[in-house]
Amino acid sequence: MDYGVKTSGEWKTLRSTNYNYKFNMKNGLFVRWGHALKEDPQFSPFGPEMADIEVSTSCSRGCPWCYKSNMNAGKNMSIDTFKEIFRALPNTLTQIAFGIGDIDANPDLWGIFRYCREKQVIPNVTINGSRLKAEYANKLVKLCGSVAVSHYEDDTCFDAVALLAKAGGKQINIHQLMSRETSHECLELVKKASMDQRLVHHLNAVIFLSLKQKGRGKTLHPMDAVKFKELIATAFLRKMNFGFDSCSANRFLDVIQDLPNKKHLAMMVEPCEASCFSCYINVDGIAYPCSFLEDQNGTTGINLLRTQNFLQDIWFSREFIEFRKKLMQKNRSCPEFT
Repeated sequence: MDYGVKTSGEWKTLRSTNYNYKFNMKNGLFVRWGHALKEDPQFSPFGPEMADIEVSTSCSRGCPWCYKSNMNAGKNMSIDTFKEIFRALPNTLTQIAFGIGDIDANPDLWGIFRYCREKQVIPNVTINGSRLKAEYANKLVKLCGSVAVSHYEDDTCFDAVALLAKAGGKQINIHQLMSRETSHECLELVKKASMDQRLVHHLNAVIFLSLKQKGRGKTLHPMDAVKFKELIATAFLRKMNFGFDSCSANRFLDVIQDLPNKKHLAMMVEPCEASCFSCYINVDGIAYPCSFLEDQNGTTGINLLRTQNFLQDIWFSREFIEFRKKLMQKNRSCPEFT
C-alpha cells in the first residue's frame, strides 16, 4: 500500500487510500480519517504517528506512585543514540512525547529537541517542575510544542507553570495522577486551577492520568467509579479545561453517555493508541507498544538499535501484533491494567 507524507508551512499531511491525517505543527491540531472523512481508522499500517521516548531515568522526586521506580541515579540517552533511533523511525511521525524527571538530568536534552525541530517533528515533554529556572523555561517554550508539569505539591508545580507562562508558553498542562489515595487532591486541583493566579489565564488544561499498579505504584489503588464521576462533574461545573490520558478514554465515554453534548465530547476522545498509532522506546532503545508494558508479564521489548526495518521488525513484529489484537478485542481498552 502506497502513501505520501508532505510538509507545507504549519501542516504535515499523510495521504493514502484508507488512512490519512493532517497535523498542525504549530497548535497541535490533529485530524485522522479513512477512505472517506466519516471513516475512523483503528490502526496506522505505515507506522506510528507519535512516539513516547524516555531520555532519562534520573529523578530526584522518589514519588510513591512512580511506575518506573526512578531514583536520583539513572541513565541518560545520548543525542547520538537518539539520532540513531530517530533515523530508524518512519516518516509518519508527527510528535514525540519525551519522558524526563529532573529538567537538568540529561545534558543532551536541548540538542535532542533541536534535532527534532530540524526534522519537523514536534517535541513535547513532561517535567517534574523541580529546579526549573528561567533559562530552562525559555528553552522549553522555544523548542517544545507543549510542556506538562507533574503535580506533586502545589508550589513547585504552580511556580513552574507561572515561569513557563512568563517565558511565553501557550500550551502548558498539569499532569495529575488519579487514584483512591489522590481523589481529594484531584478535586482540589480542579478548584485551584480557576483560583490560583499562577494558573489563571496561563494553564491550558489539567490532564488526569490513570494509576498503573506497577513499580512503586503497586501500593496505591485505582479511583472508584463514584469518585471518577464526581471529578468529571466538578470539572464541568468549574468550566475548566481538562483531559485524560488515553488509558481513561473509554471510562470517560461511559460517564458522559447521559450528557446532551456527548457526541461532541466523544469526538475529542482517543482510546489507547499503543501499537495502533504510537509506540514507546526506553532509554536503552528498547521498543514496546506502551511504556507500561516494560518488564510486564514477561514482555521483553525489541531492541530498535539492532533492527534493520522498523515496520517489519517492530511495527509488525509478533509482540506488537499480539498486543494490537488484544487491544482491539477490548475496544482499545488496556488489556494489561484495569
